[in-house]
Amino acid sequence: MGRLAFVSAFLFPLKSDDGSPRGFPGFVLQNNETEITPNLIYVSREKIRATPHHFKAGALNTLLRVSSVMTNSPIILTLDCDMYSNNPTTPLHALCYLSDPKINSGLGFVQFPQRFQGINRNDVYASELIRPYDINMVGYDGLMGPIHVGTGCFFNRRIFYGPPANLILPELDELAPTRIADKPIKAHTVLALAHNVAGCNYEHNTNWGSKIGFRYGSLVEDYYTGFMLHCEGWRSMFCRPQRAAFYGSTPKRLTDVVWQQMRWSIGLLEMGFSRYSPFTYGLKSLGLFTGLGYCYYVVWPFCSIPLTVYGVLPQLALIYGIRVFPKPSDQWFWLYIFLSLGAYAQDLSDFLLEGGTCRKWWNDQRMWLIRGLSSFFFGMIEYTLKTLNLSTPGFNVTSKANGDDEQNKRYEQEIFDFAPSSSIFLPMTAVAVLNLFAFVSGLYGLFAWGEGLSLELMLASFVVVNSLPIYEAMVLRKDDGKLQKGICFLAGILTLVLILGGYFFLK
Repeated sequence: MGRLAFVSAFLFPLKSDDGSPRGFPGFVLQNNETEITPNLIYVSREKIRATPHHFKAGALNTLLRVSSVMTNSPIILTLDCDMYSNNPTTPLHALCYLSDPKINSGLGFVQFPQRFQGINRNDVYASELIRPYDINMVGYDGLMGPIHVGTGCFFNRRIFYGPPANLILPELDELAPTRIADKPIKAHTVLALAHNVAGCNYEHNTNWGSKIGFRYGSLVEDYYTGFMLHCEGWRSMFCRPQRAAFYGSTPKRLTDVVWQQMRWSIGLLEMGFSRYSPFTYGLKSLGLFTGLGYCYYVVWPFCSIPLTVYGVLPQLALIYGIRVFPKPSDQWFWLYIFLSLGAYAQDLSDFLLEGGTCRKWWNDQRMWLIRGLSSFFFGMIEYTLKTLNLSTPGFNVTSKANGDDEQNKRYEQEIFDFAPSSSIFLPMTAVAVLNLFAFVSGLYGLFAWGEGLSLELMLASFVVVNSLPIYEAMVLRKDDGKLQKGICFLAGILTLVLILGGYFFLK
């Protein structure tokens, strides 16, 4: 792989005459060479306001070109800035696949699962993401291979230059994946070319981002790039050694968690409604099962619709004594019970088989409900506004830094941290209040008249139990991580509007 490592560095912006930032300079720095450590090259790509920089995908393509000019190593490892190596044999695991002549034909990348440090005992925010990073990956591995998750991945450089049987040559011979680098990296011509390919205008009128390199067009550039590479005919492998290959960090506040997954939701919607949607292009190029596997993630944001409906409509019906589910004496009543319990039992068994615990599973399914009423809900709104040219979503790096002592204490005690309070918490807070009101109303009807709406009451009680951290943050807590009074007040107003609306539409 060569004694060379590349690191993308974010620098302070250049200043205009009035002091406002006008862009970033581009340059390449090399550390002192030794016989022990590899060369470490810091790359800062040039940025100006007038030229799109394409976020992480643009940065990776810059690194791809600069490394091509200097060493053109056939194997590339991508890692997020908050990750570190935990297993010194990881490169050997990857090379066993990438160098094996029996399987390396058409093998594009080897994906390692994400692992995180510092997660509290029961993973209160479901940060381990066991389902997408472990359970689903095993299934993908039996098809064309796992999806690319943006980090912990060893690539064959050739994968970025067209399908296995059709090499797409770049605009410069020095960037071709088959070229042998025969000049010192300190050579003047090499450094000059490295600066050139890191420029902000270099990609104009080239195939970078469309047919070559990491693909542009979605905030989830990793998922989108992996999808396009699979569509071109490349395969991937899932490598899960017993000792974790890499460790990363996770957000310690609920605000950071939901904002991160809101960004994912926008990117998935961008991909789903693009020319290369998994529903059309994917099913045609990948086949039924792999195509449906990619479609599964694209429909994530749409889950906010049924979650919102089931969090509001049956509860309003319960308040006004209107039945929307079968009676206990009806034979269809038991079908609802069977489907609900069966789905949760299967989900729990899959979770336990992957080394999870019942408490972690409970937190995971609760976070799914929270994401549906926050990340997915606002992701759909933001994407709609973007489509109508009313908003431009940006890429904000998720904060994973350790906070103050009080914040860390709340996280270790598995207390939900709603600071800084945001409007993204408004829908789920309103739904929590509505379900509590419906639960009390349903119990009153059950004890007052000896009968009640069983399934409606069971659903409301399920939501109430999942919403206990929200009630605590609204009423009982006094720390900085509580829900702010403004959000609680607006949630109360929204709940009142829903109840009054239910009176006019359901009565």
